[in-house]
Amino acid sequence: MSDIEEHRKKIEEITLEMIKLLKTRTDIAKQIGDAKASLGMTVTDEEREDALRTQVTKLCKEIDLDQSTALKFLNLLLNESVKVQSDGKQTHLSVFLKAKALEEKGKKIIHLEVGEPDFKPPLSVKTALGEVYDKGYGKYGPAKGITELRKGLAGWTNGQFEKYVALNLDQENIMVCPGARFAVYLAITTLLNPGDEIIVIEPAWPAYKDCALNAGIKVRTIKTTLETRWEPSIDQINNAINENTKMIVLNYPNNPTGKTLPEKLLDSIMQTAKEHDLYVLSDEIYEDYYSGPGNVEGESPKEILTYRYEKSIITKSFSKSFAMTGFRIGYAIAEPSIIEKMSKLQALSLTNVSEPIQYVALQVIDSAFEAVQENAETIGARLEILVESAKDIGLEFVEPDGAMYLFAKTKYKNFDATKFSEKLLEHGVAIAPGEGFGDYKEFFRITAIDETRLKEGMIILDTVLKESYE
Repeated sequence: MSDIEEHRKKIEEITLEMIKLLKTRTDIAKQIGDAKASLGMTVTDEEREDALRTQVTKLCKEIDLDQSTALKFLNLLLNESVKVQSDGKQTHLSVFLKAKALEEKGKKIIHLEVGEPDFKPPLSVKTALGEVYDKGYGKYGPAKGITELRKGLAGWTNGQFEKYVALNLDQENIMVCPGARFAVYLAITTLLNPGDEIIVIEPAWPAYKDCALNAGIKVRTIKTTLETRWEPSIDQINNAINENTKMIVLNYPNNPTGKTLPEKLLDSIMQTAKEHDLYVLSDEIYEDYYSGPGNVEGESPKEILTYRYEKSIITKSFSKSFAMTGFRIGYAIAEPSIIEKMSKLQALSLTNVSEPIQYVALQVIDSAFEAVQENAETIGARLEILVESAKDIGLEFVEPDGAMYLFAKTKYKNFDATKFSEKLLEHGVAIAPGEGFGDYKEFFRITAIDETRLKEGMIILDTVLKESYE
């Protein structure tokens, strides 16, 4: 017993010393973050991180320590540095909150920063809301969602893909969530462990990185550029994979660029995922907002479901296609074993998605196909207007294949989109700074809203640009 007690005391001493070192490390990371911010540098330095990983691997061999354990510990430390250094970064949400605060004071704001349809949901939503009380939808329910809706979503998805491949999905492949964002959170949190790594192709919606950081997952970013038309290379992806890599995130049409991937490139990415046994998390919230090549005949780009890869998780939503953002209803499609893992955390977190809202969603998928098509056509027409307006102003961008955004930069040198967004907000127009989507401080995202307000907002944007930089 005396030996055990002695060992315990040593462990306690070492642990307390590690906490002191962690405090010192965190303070230094904060200082580095402040210096990076003043110099306009990005938070994450992948080259330095890779060099440190190499040193850790070498040290593990020298001291005979399990390499996987050490690298996971390193990832946790790197994540803490990212969290400390990311404080104060401007995102579309932070701009939106500032804009709403100004509106409360009586200032008129043209919202070009938020990805929210400004038209009403299908009329069937109104009818369904009036039926839920009499039909008894308002009880506790299954964590995965009510059976009728899960069956309906499986059937709807099978029908969408029948001309490509026989999916044969059933209710066990479907889980209803309070929005696609929560499905993303569930997938990352339940399928990965602290210290694991996830690949995110940037520019990217910030929630992927935020969910991973919250769960102690290390994010390895693949940076794409305007010059490469926002396409990653397979070499970039392969170079980011190591023994701790467990998942790659795809989001096409992309937020913020509107980009879709060429079929051959997507084939290569999926083949790489299979070879390395990676989960593929595909966020397809903008699947119906596609207006790129091939859409003349109503065909969309190749979708992940057609690969029949058993480690894929597809997240979808009613928010964009049906203009039901505030209803908070989305769903995930995956193998039953994956759905089971995700549903356990959902049950723990919120018991079940609101039954009345699930009933409304059920009625919508049975009756609102035309509404989805009309919404997609509306967004497509707005994107065309936005593209033409951006060309007139002289912005630099890749024309979007879909979604509802334009990701652009100006011709001016040393342009800082974050500072510009703050100045533009003073003139009544809100845009989303590019730094919220990765290392893109010279870019900003504009949302395709109704023609009148969009044109007014772009005129103001052009005026402020010229006043500030010419």
